[in-house]
Amino acid sequence: MESLLRIDDLGVSFGGLSALDAVSLSVRPGEVLGVIGPNGAGKTTLFNAVCGFVRPASGTLHWQDRPVSWPRPHQLARLGIARTLQGLGLFPRLTVLENVMVGATRHARAGFASALLGLPRSDRDERLLRHRALAVLRELGAEDVAGRLPGELPYGVQKQVALARALAGEPRLLLLDEPASGLSEAEMRRLGEVIGGLRERMAVVIVEHHMDLVMSVCDRVLVLDFGRAIAQGTPDEVRDDPLVTEAYLGDEVTEETAATAAPAPTTAGTAGTGDAREESSRA
Repeated sequence: MESLLRIDDLGVSFGGLSALDAVSLSVRPGEVLGVIGPNGAGKTTLFNAVCGFVRPASGTLHWQDRPVSWPRPHQLARLGIARTLQGLGLFPRLTVLENVMVGATRHARAGFASALLGLPRSDRDERLLRHRALAVLRELGAEDVAGRLPGELPYGVQKQVALARALAGEPRLLLLDEPASGLSEAEMRRLGEVIGGLRERMAVVIVEHHMDLVMSVCDRVLVLDFGRAIAQGTPDEVRDDPLVTEAYLGDEVTEETAATAAPAPTTAGTAGTGDAREESSRA
């Protein structure tokens, strides 16, 4: 089946230390792929490589089954890739609506000069972006806060705004970096419904520590540990893999203990070796 994004043998190093070692994955149109692993496994580094924030030492990238160079951050929107960050990354002095409009600017037709001079084409662009941003906020149930500043809103609503900004560009591939962090159970359930509903429009790759969310919304799951892919398959296949249990619990796992162990802790990296590891690519 055609892949939207395919990565082969990705390697990333920092100061001689390997952060990712020969990691391969593919994402098909309309698929939700989960990427999990203990802290320091290389999950965010993977996203940073795809988004051009770090340069791979090795590996190839295919977009829509065509080989392409590893993109720079400013090229992502044109390719049709959008990403949310672990933090919010919202502009504090812009309203919610204006923040979301920023995410839709790839659809603008007028250039900088037109906007600066206030030409009619620029006005049409602004109306188009405003309409698109309001539609996305309405879809996420956040239209009523369009005129507010992000800092005035609860954290869960700010996360909705960050997601709306990514969706406003109508990407073909959406990268979600820990979208459930800081959310209540009710907000997390709603997030799962939103992600599930995106399948008809785009592919989604989600890096997340909350296993309940990952196992409920993802078609396939990739497990990283110390920069290497140790398992990949359906949620049920990954849940039953002894190597995955060992990565989370930090002990040698026998068939008996793997059969009796919980599928995975609700928050990854809270037991065993995961506590001491930090994501090397995080600021």
